[in-house]
Amino acid sequence: MARSGPLLSRALPDWLRRYPRPFLLDDVAAGLIVAVLALPQSLAYALLAGLPPQAGLYVSILPAIAYAWVGSSMVQAVGPVAITSIMTLTVLSPLAAPGSPEYVQLAAHLALLSGVLLCAASAMRLGFLAQLLSRPVTQGFLSGSAILIVVSQARILLGAPTLGELPTVLSHALHGSFSPTALLGLSCLGFMAFARYGLGPMLLRLGLPARPVGFAVRLMPLLIIALATLTVIHFALATQGVATVGAVQSGLPGLQFSLPDGTTLSRLALPATIIVLVGMVQNIAMAQSLAIQRREKVSANREILGLGAANLFGALYGGMPVGGGVSRTALNVAAGARTPLASICTALGMAAIVLLAAPAFANLPLAALAATIMVAAFSMIDLGALRNAWAYDRVDALSWLGTAGGVIFIGLEQGIAIGIALSLAALLVRASTPHIARLGRLPGSEHFRNVDRHQVDTLPHALFLRVDESLFFGNLTAVETRLAGELAQAPEMHDVVLVMSAVNRVDTTAMEALCDINRNLAEQGIALHLAEVKGPVQDRLMRSPLWPALRGQVFLSANAAFEALQRPS
Repeated sequence: MARSGPLLSRALPDWLRRYPRPFLLDDVAAGLIVAVLALPQSLAYALLAGLPPQAGLYVSILPAIAYAWVGSSMVQAVGPVAITSIMTLTVLSPLAAPGSPEYVQLAAHLALLSGVLLCAASAMRLGFLAQLLSRPVTQGFLSGSAILIVVSQARILLGAPTLGELPTVLSHALHGSFSPTALLGLSCLGFMAFARYGLGPMLLRLGLPARPVGFAVRLMPLLIIALATLTVIHFALATQGVATVGAVQSGLPGLQFSLPDGTTLSRLALPATIIVLVGMVQNIAMAQSLAIQRREKVSANREILGLGAANLFGALYGGMPVGGGVSRTALNVAAGARTPLASICTALGMAAIVLLAAPAFANLPLAALAATIMVAAFSMIDLGALRNAWAYDRVDALSWLGTAGGVIFIGLEQGIAIGIALSLAALLVRASTPHIARLGRLPGSEHFRNVDRHQVDTLPHALFLRVDESLFFGNLTAVETRLAGELAQAPEMHDVVLVMSAVNRVDTTAMEALCDINRNLAEQGIALHLAEVKGPVQDRLMRSPLWPALRGQVFLSANAAFEALQRPS
C-alpha cells in the first residue's frame, strides 16, 4: 500500500499534480459554458459526418478527457470538427450508406486507425512529418474542404431532396419561392452570419467591454437554434416538410470495440493517414499559437499523443474521428479556461446533457444546424492567404489554388496529394535554379555585396561568385552555365573565387563537378579558390579528391581572398 501513493501521483498529468486552487472556479465555469455553447456544433458535425447526431455528443466526452489528461496544451479543446467530419463523409459514403450500422462501424474503424497512427507517430517522434504540408497547401486544403462543406449543407439548408436538385431549389429561392425549410434555414443563416461578423463590432461601438461582447457573440448561435426549434414546435413545421433531428438515443452508450478486417484496413489506410497529417498540422499549430499568447510551453509529440488517445477513445465511445477544434478552443479561451480541467468539466457537462436532456433535441431543425456549419465553414475559406501568397510568391499561390481545386473537383485525398506534389516541385525548382551573385567589396569596408545592387570595388582579374544554395546534382548546370557566361564576358580573368557562405552541403555529384571545374579552369590558366567554407562542408571536402587537386587557395573570408588576390603574385 505504501507504494500506491507514488504510483498514483505518476499517473496524474503534471498540470493536475501542481494544480493552482485559485483556477478551480474559472475552469469549472468555463467548462460548463462550453458544454452548453458547443452542443449545437457537436450535433451538427456528427450529421455532417453522416452519423447519428448523438455521436457528436458522445465523442465530446471520453475523447476530450483523454486529450486533457495526455496533451500538453493548457486550453486547447478536442472534439468533432468540420474538417474531420467532411473527410469522414467523403471517404466512407462510397463504402456504405451514411447513418447505416455498417457506416457507423466504418467511422469507428477510421477513428481507431487514426488513433493508432497518431500514437505510433508520437512514439517514433515523427511530429516533423506535419511539415510536409506547407501553409499554402494546408490553407488551400482547408479552404477547398470548406467550400465542399458549404455546398453539402446548402442542400439541407434549402430543403433540396438531393444535391442534384439543389440548383432547382436555389433558382426557386432566388425568384422568391421559398419552402418552409428554405425560409427557416436562410433566416438562421442570416442571423448567425450577423451574430458572427456584425454583432461584435456593433456592441463594441456602443461601448460594451470586449469580454462580455465575445461571450454574447458565442452565445447567439445557441439562442438562434433554440428559437428555430421553438418555431418548429409552435407552427408544427415538421408536418410541412421541415426535417428535424428526430429522436435522440437517451443515456450513455457502453464501450464498443472491433478490429477492421484486411479489406477495410486497406481502404481506410490512406484516408486515415491524411486525417492524421491534417490533424497534426492543425493541432500543433494551434497549440503552439496559444502557448505563445499565454507564455506557456507545449510538446509537439505530447500533442500528437493526446490527439491519438482522443481518437482511440472516439473509436471506443462515439465512433467518429476527432481533432483540435478551432471554434471550440476559442470558446474555451473566451469562457476563461485556465487548465485542461475546463475540458474535463465540459465533458462531464456533455454527459449530464445526454443523460438528462436528450429528448429535447428531437425537434431541432436540420436547417438550423446546416446554418451553423455553413457559417463555421465560411470562416475557414482563407482568401487573404491566397492574396498574400500571390503578392509574395506565385509558386505558393499556385500550390494553394492547386490544392483547393483538387479538393473541390477531384477529391480530398487527391487534392492534398496535388498540394504536396506542388510544394515538393516548387522546392526542387527553387533549389535547381539558385540565386548566384557576382560580388564586390563595399568601399572602405570588409563587406561584400552583389555588384548589380551596390556600388562596389572589384578586381579586374578576379571573379567573386556566391551561390545561395547547397550544391547538389540538381543545380550544377545552373552554376556551370553562370560561371561560363561570366568568364566569356571577361577573358582577362585568372582567378575565380567561389564564396560558399550559403552552401550547407555539397553532395557527391557536386564534389565531382567541382573537380571538373577546377581541372577545366586550370587548363585555361585560371585558379579556382574557395572562401567562407562552413566547417561541416570543409570536413567532407578535405576527404575528397577536390582538396589536394585544388589549384587555388581556401580563404577564411571573401575579404581575405580580395586582399590576397589584389596583390601581384
